[in-house]
Amino acid sequence: MTDQKIERVAVVAAAANHAIGKDGWMPWELPEDLKRFKALTLGKPMIMGRVTFEAIGRPLPKRITIVVTRDTGWSFDHENVRVCHDVESAVKLADEIAKADGVNEVIIAGGAQIYHLALPYTTRFELTEVHADIDGDTFLDPLPTDQWTESAREKIKNPDGPDYSFVTLDRVAG
Repeated sequence: MTDQKIERVAVVAAAANHAIGKDGWMPWELPEDLKRFKALTLGKPMIMGRVTFEAIGRPLPKRITIVVTRDTGWSFDHENVRVCHDVESAVKLADEIAKADGVNEVIIAGGAQIYHLALPYTTRFELTEVHADIDGDTFLDPLPTDQWTESAREKIKNPDGPDYSFVTLDRVAG
């Protein structure tokens, strides 16, 4: 197999004030965002923090989840779950899994600390911009605007809550 380039894609929903979570979960209900998350992540290795993994409560089907935790005693016995103790080793393992599975993307799936630590490795953001300030206790770091360029945007009218947009941001080469 030729040495393919692995994209490392952060998939995240964030409010206008950068809130991404409240009380251990997302502070909104956006069914289309969950469908998009599934479509973007199916069949690809995902990196997430232990707290996010435990909030979900189970391994997601048809995806290998690499859980990052500093707790060297933490484990999860499931064929689709791996454990790493730092983001660097998680990214390396995810790249190896992606290549072995013949996919060219690794998913960075949160939470806030994982997005922050994985930012140097991230090549693309698939961002759901929630067009409202939302009460939260977990926030996404603002992205340096000189390092990212918008390549796609789809606005969604939401009759049951705030409108939102699906936005693709690509890292600027350099």
